[in-house]
Amino acid sequence: MSVAPAFRIVEIEFHERPVRLRLPFRFGVLTLSAAPQVFARARIRLADGREGWGAAAEMLIPKWFDKNPDLSNEDNLDQLRRSLWLAREKYLAATPRTAFGHFAAHYREQLTEGETAGLNALVASFGPALIDRAVLDALCRLSGESFFSAMGKNLPGLDPAALLPEFRDFDMDRFLAALHPRRSIHARHTVGLVDPIDGHPRQVDDGLPESLHEVIETYGHRWFKLKVGGDLGADLARLREIAAVLERHGRDYRVTLDGNEQYPDLDGLLALWEGMRADPALTRFCEAIVFIEQPIHRQQALAQAVDGVQGLPPLLIDESDGDLDAFPRARALGYRGVSSKSCKGFYKSLINAARCQRWWTPARAYFLSGEDLTTQAGLAVQQDLALVALLGLGHVERNGHHYVNGMADLPETEQAAFLAAHGDLYERRQGAVRLRIRDGQLALDSLYGAGFASGAGPDWEHCAPMPTV
Repeated sequence: MSVAPAFRIVEIEFHERPVRLRLPFRFGVLTLSAAPQVFARARIRLADGREGWGAAAEMLIPKWFDKNPDLSNEDNLDQLRRSLWLAREKYLAATPRTAFGHFAAHYREQLTEGETAGLNALVASFGPALIDRAVLDALCRLSGESFFSAMGKNLPGLDPAALLPEFRDFDMDRFLAALHPRRSIHARHTVGLVDPIDGHPRQVDDGLPESLHEVIETYGHRWFKLKVGGDLGADLARLREIAAVLERHGRDYRVTLDGNEQYPDLDGLLALWEGMRADPALTRFCEAIVFIEQPIHRQQALAQAVDGVQGLPPLLIDESDGDLDAFPRARALGYRGVSSKSCKGFYKSLINAARCQRWWTPARAYFLSGEDLTTQAGLAVQQDLALVALLGLGHVERNGHHYVNGMADLPETEQAAFLAAHGDLYERRQGAVRLRIRDGQLALDSLYGAGFASGAGPDWEHCAPMPTV
């Protein structure tokens, strides 16, 4: 095992600020128009007495982590805040540990206390996921390491065998050292359930693309993530409309479908798939589908086998990925993939990537896919991009830049700082700093500086304390 420094976490702060969407985003049962973004700041103290701060950010999104219809959107936000406060209590314990050691020491206790507080595993994991990123940011800065060099050396001390016996004989140091991080990545554009497909509808008319057609014209995307809603007729009609636009542009394209748990069981998904394959207008479209993400409701998704259906694309779990044991359970039922999302924890992504390597056979490959939860320009999108780049993924869902008007609502000094530090990833256009996408791709070279993928930070004067719940 590599030598990873032990340290104390001596301070953790939470801040929030509102995010307004320029276009409504519908996924599953929710149409989102605004939500808070939460920021975590962590101060650590090394054994030699040196101290430093790190930071991380994530959107608080209702009706994804917990889709209980009896809970309001504000109830959902308070659940996520509660997860953060629970994790903070544990991480501020006096015992010095490695970065991963802090996570491992409290992992099961966080899930247990979360369950007692009415938080499912996804919600309970949110708090540690955000704090772990802030802690690693601080460690990287104090050590003068980038996220990529730190992970290559296993600076966090990632040792999954401490929690998972399956890794008892696995060389995690060797696995991490052999990763080949990417320097650019395809942005997979999300098409929500109420997004316009063709023309220029002028819902906001702010000079930015609104319809799928305009998005392709502006950014040159070749990868797409399409939401389906569980209504067979409506889904087929919408997919025909989308396919017509994709094929009119004459580019080679790839597609993933996201069911967001809208199908009660496998039969509903098979009806959609059979309807698509029977439609001549969707022949090329079906060939372009790479995988289908979480089509079945989480209460049933891991209760039935999904293997052996002739011609069905590989299935991936997302909302069902509540704890570190979820992917092996899904694999036993025939699922081939699992999502990587920073809000679920970057340690989980790395552990699942190691599983994909361990399980690989010439006849059956397993995979991770980078998925978004409307990550915003700045810390959130940069840290998630760094994670998928480390994993070597060729494409990642990006949607926050489309539904939100870049950094338009942020202080000008903050916008300028991020643009100066990350001129390959951002540009100033239409009056604000925003993601720079060329030929459907994002450039990542500037993420390789010291710290967790960011050479700039939020203007803390323009953030409010997160409410105590």
